[in-house]
Amino acid sequence: MSRVTAGIGGWSARHPWSAILLWVVLVAGCVAAGMGGGRDATTAELQTGQSATATELMDRAGLTDPAVENVLVTGGSAAERKAAATDLRTRMAALAPVATVSDPVPGADGAALLVPVVMKGDPDTAHERVGALLDTTADVQRAHPAVRVQETGAASIKSDFDDWLGKDLTKAAALSVPVTLVILLLAFGALVAAGLPVLLALSAVAGALGLWAAASHLVPDPGMVSDVIVLIGMAVGVDYSLFYLRRFREEKEAGKDAPDAIAVAARTSGHSVLVSGLAIVVAMTGLFLADDVVFASMATGAILVVAVTVVASLTVLPALLAKFGRAVDRPRVPLLWRLSRPGREPRLWPALLRPSVRHPFLMLLVGGAALVALAVPALDMAPKATLTGDFPDALPTIKVYDQVVRAYPSQDGSFDVVVRGGSEKLPQVRTALKDLVARTQRDPLFGGQGAAQIRVSADGSTAAVTVPTPYGTDSPDSRRALERLRGDYLPATAGRTGARYAVGGDLAASLDYADQLKEKLPLVLGYVLVLTSLMMVLAFRALLLALVTLLLNLLSAAASFGVLTLVFQHTWAEGLLGFKSTGHVVSWVPVLLFVVLSGLSMDYHVFVVSRIREDAAGGLGFKDAVVSGLSRTAGVVSSAAVVMVAVFAIFASLSFIELKQIGVGLAVAVALDATVVRAVLLPAALSALGRWTWWPSLRPRKLVSTAEYDVLERHY
Repeated sequence: MSRVTAGIGGWSARHPWSAILLWVVLVAGCVAAGMGGGRDATTAELQTGQSATATELMDRAGLTDPAVENVLVTGGSAAERKAAATDLRTRMAALAPVATVSDPVPGADGAALLVPVVMKGDPDTAHERVGALLDTTADVQRAHPAVRVQETGAASIKSDFDDWLGKDLTKAAALSVPVTLVILLLAFGALVAAGLPVLLALSAVAGALGLWAAASHLVPDPGMVSDVIVLIGMAVGVDYSLFYLRRFREEKEAGKDAPDAIAVAARTSGHSVLVSGLAIVVAMTGLFLADDVVFASMATGAILVVAVTVVASLTVLPALLAKFGRAVDRPRVPLLWRLSRPGREPRLWPALLRPSVRHPFLMLLVGGAALVALAVPALDMAPKATLTGDFPDALPTIKVYDQVVRAYPSQDGSFDVVVRGGSEKLPQVRTALKDLVARTQRDPLFGGQGAAQIRVSADGSTAAVTVPTPYGTDSPDSRRALERLRGDYLPATAGRTGARYAVGGDLAASLDYADQLKEKLPLVLGYVLVLTSLMMVLAFRALLLALVTLLLNLLSAAASFGVLTLVFQHTWAEGLLGFKSTGHVVSWVPVLLFVVLSGLSMDYHVFVVSRIREDAAGGLGFKDAVVSGLSRTAGVVSSAAVVMVAVFAIFASLSFIELKQIGVGLAVAVALDATVVRAVLLPAALSALGRWTWWPSLRPRKLVSTAEYDVLERHY
C-alpha cells in the first residue's frame, strides 16, 4: 500500500496544477450529480419485518390512513371557542390540500375543542403541503384573539422539526469551522497550515453530499444521513490532512526539500490514511447486514465521505504542499509557532509513558479496570425508538401535541390488521375479521375495547381493521398482545381463509424494529470486529497486534456506551447538556456508534503503530520504539483528537436527542481513545508483548525497503 500512496503522492507533487484541477472538477461533478435532489424514505421503507409488509399491503390497496392535522381551540368562553371552530372549518374546507374537516370534538373537561382536518395525498409527503393549513390556523387566531387556536399533527410537526433542525445544524456547522481553525492554529502555529485541512475537509463534505443526494435514489434517506456526513467528514477530513501535513513539516525541518518531504509523507502518513480509510469503509459495510434502510443509508453516506476524503488527502493535498512549499508555515503566529514548531524534542509524553513501559501488567490492570468501570452501566442500557413525545419541547407543534394528549386521553397504542385474499374471498375475510374483533374484545390484553370499522379496498381484494390496546411500547404487555394477535388470533381467523395477512401500525413497527436490531446485532458486531482485525493483519502482518487492536476497540466502545447510559437514562446531566431525559438510549445509536468508532479508532491506531514499526525497523529497541513512536506522534494525535472531540461536542450541544446522543457518544469515545488507550493501555500492551507484537514474523517490516525507497525518491 505504501508504494501505491507514494506513487500517487509523487505524481501529484510533479503535476500539482493537474491534480488540483482534477480535484476541483471531481468536487464540482459530485455537487452537480446531487443537484436533482435526493429521495426520502417512505414509511414502509423505514419499517422492518411484518409491520413493513402490513404497510406495503395497505399502501397497495389504498387503505393507508391519511395525514390528519388537529387544531386545538382553548381559552375564552364556550361561545367564543365554538365561533372560532366554525370559522376554522369553513376556511380549512376551502383549501386544496384538505380532504375533509370533521365536527369539533369537545375535550374531557369541556374547556377545549379539537377540529380534525384530513389531508389529501400521500401522508409521507404531507409536510410539504401543510403550510397552507398552518397559515389558515394563524389567520383564524388573528380573527379570534379571545381564544387560543393552535395546530399539531404528524405533518406540521415534521415541517416544524425540519425547519428547527436545519437552523440548529447551520449554527453548528458555522461554529465548527472557526473552532477547528483555532485548534489547528494552536497545533501548527501558521495560518496556511491550519487552513488547508479545513479547506479540504469542507470540499470533501460538499462532494460527498452531492454524491449522497444521487445515491439516495437507490438507498432512500431516512433524514439523518446528511448530518452524519458532515459529522464524520469534518472529523476525518481534518485528521487525515493533519497526519499528512505534520509529517511533511517534520521532514522539512529535518533538512529535506519539499519533493523529498512529500515522498516520505506519502509513503508513511499516506499509507496510514489509506489503511485507516479502508478500515472505516470495511467497518461501515457491516451496517448493511442489519437489513435496515436507516443503517444502510448511513453506511452509504459515511463510505462516500470517507472515500472522497481519502482521495483528497492522497492527491490534492500533496499537490498543494508542492505548490506552497515552505509557505505552508506562513504567516506565523510568533508564540504559537515557537510552541508548535516541528522537530522539538518531546518531554511530557516520554514521562507519561514511562510507567506503562516499565510496569506494563500493572498499568494494563489499572487502565482496563477504569474502562470496565465506565462500561458497567451499559449493562442496564434500555434502547428505544424515538417517538413523537421525545421531540424537543422547543417546537411549538410539540407543545400543542402535549396539550392535545392531556386534553384528549386515548388508548396508548393500536395494531393495524390487514388481510389480502382477492375479491372472491371478501365475504370470508369480513367474517374472519369480525371474529378477530370479537376475540380481542374479550381479551384484557386489548383492554376490552371495540375495534374500528372494517375498511375494504376499492377492488375488494384487501380489508383492514384497527385493533386498540391500552399499552404503549414501554410495557411488556404490548409485546404479549402483538404475539397473541399474530400467533393465535389471526391464524385462527384470517389464516383459515387462505388469505395473506399481516399486523402493522406504529406500535408493531416499534416492536419489530427492536426485534430486528436484537437479531442482527451479533452479526453486525462480529463482522466489524473480524474485518477490522483482518485489516490490521494485512497492513502490519502481525496477528497479535490485530488482537490487541480488537480488545482496545471493544473496551473504549463499551466505556462510551456506559457513559451514554449514565447521561441519557438519568436526569443528572439534563441541566448540563440542555435536554429532557426520556429514560432511554435511542435504539439504533449504539449500533451506529460501535461501527463508526471501530473505524475512527483506526485513525490514531494505524498512525501510531506505523511510527512504532518504523522506529523499530530503524534499529531502536522495542520499548524505546514504543516510547519514541508514541511520543513523536503525540502532538498530531492529540491535535486530531481535540478536533474530533470539538466537532462531536458541538453536535452534542444540539437539542435533538438523537444527534445529542451521537455527539456525546463519539466525543467520549475519542477522548478515551486518545488518552487512556493511547497513553496507558496501548504502550502497556505492546510492552508486555515485546517482540511478540509482530508475531508471526517477530520482526517489524519496513513500509518500503531501502532500495525501493531510493527508486521512489529518484522519481520525485
